[in-house]
Amino acid sequence: MRETTLKEIASALGISITTVSKALKNYPDVSDKTKKAVVALAKELDYTPNSFAVNLRTKESKTIGLIIPEVVHHFFSGVVNGIIAEAEKNGYLVIILQSNESLELEKKQVALLINKRVDGILMSLSNESNDDVHIKDILKKEIPFVQFDKISKLIPSSKVIINDQKAAMDAVQHLIDMGCKRIAHIRGLENPQNAIDRFLGYKKALEKNGISFDPALVYPCQSITFEQGVEFAKQILEEEDKGIDGIFVITDLVAVGVLAHFNEKGIQVPNQFAVIGFSNWFVSQVITPKLSTVDQPNYEMGVEAFNLLLEEIVCRKEVRVFEPKTVELKTTVVVRESTMKNK
Repeated sequence: MRETTLKEIASALGISITTVSKALKNYPDVSDKTKKAVVALAKELDYTPNSFAVNLRTKESKTIGLIIPEVVHHFFSGVVNGIIAEAEKNGYLVIILQSNESLELEKKQVALLINKRVDGILMSLSNESNDDVHIKDILKKEIPFVQFDKISKLIPSSKVIINDQKAAMDAVQHLIDMGCKRIAHIRGLENPQNAIDRFLGYKKALEKNGISFDPALVYPCQSITFEQGVEFAKQILEEEDKGIDGIFVITDLVAVGVLAHFNEKGIQVPNQFAVIGFSNWFVSQVITPKLSTVDQPNYEMGVEAFNLLLEEIVCRKEVRVFEPKTVELKTTVVVRESTMKNK
């Protein structure tokens, strides 16, 4: 169906296109009689403004881009909900893209959003992201940009993060307080900053408590999956001589895999192995035993990320200097059955 144009409304009423445009925008220099006639005819003809033309004039699209590694992941779905809620309050639409943890796809998505002339971009980096040229391109084009969760510390943009190192220290300290002395760490991939920081937090907690770091107790993930947790649980059971009595896992998804295999083999958790995860995935509350974990405020992270982006959008629109900010959200250790050892 062909769209009605301003020219057609103007021609039907015998007035100029400029007058029609002003009437639709309620300009004071157009009479009420003319405004009513224009609005009535526009409604009758089902006229809608050409958003692309409006964008060209205002240099504003009222859309933002969001790139995340996984849409279905519990943590990211919470972040998305927070972003969308705030965006709707402020009249913005959100284009959501999933990188599938792929650097190449992430690069294509950044290029797409730049070409779409979005007003700003929110991003959590993929696990493969070890090249920031595409991100620097966002900054070079002066597009408002905020990173959250998985970030690059080298990029001078606003960020919403947690203190992954401290959160990991708190998790490992809890295991130590429960009497664990040989604590394994199922760590994340090499590139993501949050995986690096959680590993460093694990080491610092051991050091703080006078426990020697043993690299043989570190199990690096090749992928962040349930299946990876099952495989490491098998390996830990085979390596009985290591004397492992506690396990700090990079994220709940992998930790649930560990618990599932232990359950299958009749292993007593937490008395044989205390297990703590990270992120507070809803499944951690329904698996047996219930999984102790670190709670990440994902919805709040989404809200804060959007508001930082909006602040930069407004600053640039008003030609004011914007200084990037970092918002650090608090985490808490959630103690459940998987770590409540009888000391």
